[in-house]
Amino acid sequence: MAYAEPSDVEARLGRPLTTEETTQVTTLLNDVELIIRDKIPDLDDRVTAGSPTESTVIMVEASAVVRLVRNPDGVTSENDGDYGYQLNWRYNTGQLELTDREWSLLGVSGAVSAFDVRPRTPFERAAAAAEAAGIHPFALGYGYAGPSGFGWEPLP
Repeated sequence: MAYAEPSDVEARLGRPLTTEETTQVTTLLNDVELIIRDKIPDLDDRVTAGSPTESTVIMVEASAVVRLVRNPDGVTSENDGDYGYQLNWRYNTGQLELTDREWSLLGVSGAVSAFDVRPRTPFERAAAAAEAAGIHPFALGYGYAGPSGFGWEPLP
C-alpha cells in the first residue's frame, strides 16, 4: 500500500481526478511504491525513525505520478506553425521514474564511488614504472611532474 493517496496527486495536479484517472493513479502509486521499496526495502522502518519523513515519501510518490498523468506519452516538444515549446526530457519519459533529487530526498545517494576506476594515462603508467624501477622517468623518455604538478622534478 502506497503512502500517497489519489487526493495527494489531485492536490499537486491542481484539478480533480476523473473516476478513470483515480483508478489509474491508485495503481501508479502502488507501482511507484514498489520502485522505491526495490531500493529501500526497509522503508517503513526508516519512515518510523523519521528519515525520510512520511510527508517526504508522500510528496515523492505523488510527484512521480503527477508527471505521468500530465504527460503520459512522454512528449518532449511540440510545434504548431511558429509556436513551439519543449519540456525537459529527463522529467518527461512517459514512464514512472523518480528523479535524482527525489531519490536523494528519500536518502538514496547518487552513483558516487570511493574508487577511481579511470585507467591511467601513458604518462602515469610510465612514471609508476620508473618509480618502481628506481630510475628517473627521463630514462624512459618521459618527464615527471612533481607534487606541485609543475615543472620537472627528480624522483626522491
